[in-house]
Amino acid sequence: MMKMRILTPLAGLGLLAMVTASCGTIIGAGVGAGAGAAIAKGTDKDVGKGALIGAGVGGVAGAVYDVYKRR
Repeated sequence: MMKMRILTPLAGLGLLAMVTASCGTIIGAGVGAGAGAAIAKGTDKDVGKGALIGAGVGGVAGAVYDVYKRR
C-alpha cells in the first residue's frame, strides 16, 4: 500500500509534464482524428481507420509545429 501512495503522485506528475510539454502533439492528434473520421465518412470508407490515420498525421504535424515554435 505504501508503494502505491508513492508511485501514484509520481505517475500523475509525469503525465502532467508530458501533456504540457507536448501540447501541440496532443491537439494535432485530436484535430487530425476528427478530420480523418470526417473525410472517411464522406468517402464511405472505414471511419475508425480514417481516425487512426488522421491522429497519426496530426500528431506528427503538431510535434513538428512544437519543435519549430520553440526555436
